[in-house]
Amino acid sequence: MERRGRVRLKAITVKVQDNDLEKAMRILKKKIQNDGLFKRLKLKKSYEKPSEYRRRKAREALRRQRIAAARRKRVR
Repeated sequence: MERRGRVRLKAITVKVQDNDLEKAMRILKKKIQNDGLFKRLKLKKSYEKPSEYRRRKAREALRRQRIAAARRKRVR
């Protein structure tokens, strides 16, 4: 379980093939977006009250539950 304020860093790598830097940049941007780095940076720009933090975490948890339920329903 991660504590608030602690972020685990993981390396994001992209291989450039045939000197196609534009494609590599698009892939990198997509990976960063999927990792949630942009979202974390946006949240760090300003102070978030503890009550807002809890409310946001609860909303994110509900969203994850809805997505998981939809996936389970679709698989059956």
